[in-house]
Amino acid sequence: MVVRVGDASPSPPPQPPIPLTPGPRASKFFTLFASALTKTLSTVSLSKFGACFPTVAARAPEILSAVHAQIVAGVHARVTAEFEDICKEREVVAGLNELERLVAEARARRQRGELGSDSSGRTVDAPHTLPPTTLYLAHLAPYLAATQTQLVAQIADTQTENEALAGRIAAQREQVDVLLEGLERRLRDLDGANEVLGACGVGEGGDGGGGGGGGGG
Repeated sequence: MVVRVGDASPSPPPQPPIPLTPGPRASKFFTLFASALTKTLSTVSLSKFGACFPTVAARAPEILSAVHAQIVAGVHARVTAEFEDICKEREVVAGLNELERLVAEARARRQRGELGSDSSGRTVDAPHTLPPTTLYLAHLAPYLAATQTQLVAQIADTQTENEALAGRIAAQREQVDVLLEGLERRLRDLDGANEVLGACGVGEGGDGGGGGGGGGG
């Protein structure tokens, strides 16, 4: 079969690749994390740290300050490294960039008007402009289709069972007809036998009555 190019259905355009460079949302997310981490570590001030080591604070404040700075910097580096590993594992940048793209498309569609287009390029009504009946029927359509399929299968099974039951009933009726026909034949035979026996009994009774009358004369 030869397929012409004009007969092929148009395929939806491919999705653009998701950039790995942090977009506005991803950049703001990383900035917010860095600010929160810096603010959290700033609560561990040198004075509070020195209160835990009063002897060292009194005799060697330079050493205490260096240790404090080293600990704060180490915690900051470890937390930042773990955060970066989690972002890479969860693909946070790609997800936020994709969210940015979807939001931009939604805003563009809103600016174009109330009408949108599907993947094939056909113009469709925006969901919020449709009447309630259309919306709830659209939501119920998959459930109703599945229920209809189930009901059709159940009806087909019931029809098959009814046909099998009707066949068994017809066979039983034939057996009953055969039995009744045999019973009626036997009843006719019995009636015929009774008639013969009755005829024979009536003849013998007449002969006996005649002989008795002659003897009396």
